[in-house]
Amino acid sequence: MSKADRPLAGVRVLDLTRVLAGPFCTMLLGDMGAEVIKVEEPGKGDDTRQWPPFKGGEATYFMAVNRNKKSVTLNLKAPEGRALLRRLIARSDVVVENFRTGTMDRLGVGYKALRRTQPRLIYCSISGFGESGPEAQRGGYDLIVQGESGVMDLTGFAGGPPVKVGNSIGDLVAGMTAAHGITLALLARQRTKKGQKVEISMLDVMASLLTYQAGIYFNAGGRPTRRGNAHPSIVPYEVFKAADAYLTLGVANHSLWKACCGAIGRPELAADPRFDTEARRVQNRDTLVPLLNEIFATGPADDWLKRLDAAGVPAGRIKTVAEVCESEHLRARGMIVTLPHPRAGDVTVMGVPIKLHATPGKATSAAPVLGQHTASVLRSLLDVRAAGVARLRAAGVV
Repeated sequence: MSKADRPLAGVRVLDLTRVLAGPFCTMLLGDMGAEVIKVEEPGKGDDTRQWPPFKGGEATYFMAVNRNKKSVTLNLKAPEGRALLRRLIARSDVVVENFRTGTMDRLGVGYKALRRTQPRLIYCSISGFGESGPEAQRGGYDLIVQGESGVMDLTGFAGGPPVKVGNSIGDLVAGMTAAHGITLALLARQRTKKGQKVEISMLDVMASLLTYQAGIYFNAGGRPTRRGNAHPSIVPYEVFKAADAYLTLGVANHSLWKACCGAIGRPELAADPRFDTEARRVQNRDTLVPLLNEIFATGPADDWLKRLDAAGVPAGRIKTVAEVCESEHLRARGMIVTLPHPRAGDVTVMGVPIKLHATPGKATSAAPVLGQHTASVLRSLLDVRAAGVARLRAAGVV
């Protein structure tokens, strides 16, 4: 399938973001066929271009979240650089930025200024704490927002310190939500013929993930705390230790509990009055969980997993990142993709998780080298000829 057949074909996105939340958002849009033009600072680029480790001199972090994009360098401190930026915005459907609140207004390209001349423009702003409220001016990195959202308070073992999620979940979920918001705004524009602002706060997004944990606090008088791998409302639903490895077990209803008891050779537990309802299993978790660990400790994880799988009970092995990256299942689903890069050689990245069967997205090009497309974008969109690009380079504008 050609790029023209992808769902966002014909949509031009001007990407003024850096680090992770914004670049992840625009990469998702590029996967679905949008033309994404990433604007970077000359000579430096996105902060993550400097973050180790490297392959062929290129940062693997940057390459992981910037595929399917073009890189243009612009010096936004120079008046001519800002003028070129305004011209690029005028040729774009979507602008995405994650500067500190107020920065775009000071550059003269905030949404209030742009919507007067571009009423169809969709303008997405991603920030740590949002544009309103008493903490709007705070800067927010993923670690800070994980802590302030309550997610770290829930992560870790009882009695231990709070622990951040193993990857940058605040950035990544904010980026996904921003891509969702932009797509919704594009859909609304088809009906209203007008663009709009999409505002994403990392704190808002992370707080929204509290879902049932917040529900326990708001509606049941509870104060959720760290439980390690345990679930507050479902038992057994956590990690167990087999004779040779750890496994996960998810028994979310009573029929699965009965199947689980049969699979582990203890059918009598299904009728045990301590464990015969969802609520009783939660009430008696301190008895049930050690009992199950004793049972699983008698055999290897693979044997238990085969028995549980045959009984239709959700269970799995805790895999290393290396095992996941070598997964034949993920490879068969197109989730492990290798792309050629002009400096780093072949670069392998995770693929497109949204499977549209009629108009699928695709990872087609590796992350660009800094400024790789400056001349071609200025020529094709703004009619700046080679001599003009050379003059701009000499003046430090691009």
